[in-house]
Amino acid sequence: MVAISKNTRKKPLYSLEKRMDFADRVFGDIKNIEIVPFEGLLIDMAETSDAQVIVKGLRAISDFEYEFQMAQINKKLKPDVETMFLMTNPKYAYLSSSAVKEVARYGGCITGLVPKEIEQDIIESFKSGVFD
Repeated sequence: MVAISKNTRKKPLYSLEKRMDFADRVFGDIKNIEIVPFEGLLIDMAETSDAQVIVKGLRAISDFEYEFQMAQINKKLKPDVETMFLMTNPKYAYLSSSAVKEVARYGGCITGLVPKEIEQDIIESFKSGVFD
């Protein structure tokens, strides 16, 4: 399952619906992946979905500090749900949404920085200034 959050603390460029569409285009052909929107606590969504493990990707130590704290809080809230961390391939360690946005904003090449299935949509969004 890929969970896509409507996070009130963040200001994403794209709506939840558009991000769901992007995820479907990237993962839609994989039969055992379900793309699910949610609002609120990830741990509550995990419990509602009968998930036993939350998998988080880490790029750097700064990611680990935040995600470790969240994993500990989740463990307190729902002791039966585990959190597992996967380290990124070093060739992607520098990658962040902020970096991709900055490159795209100035017309730089984002090939290899985003999935090919949505690359053109992102380029067009920055050219037109329309993100939904």
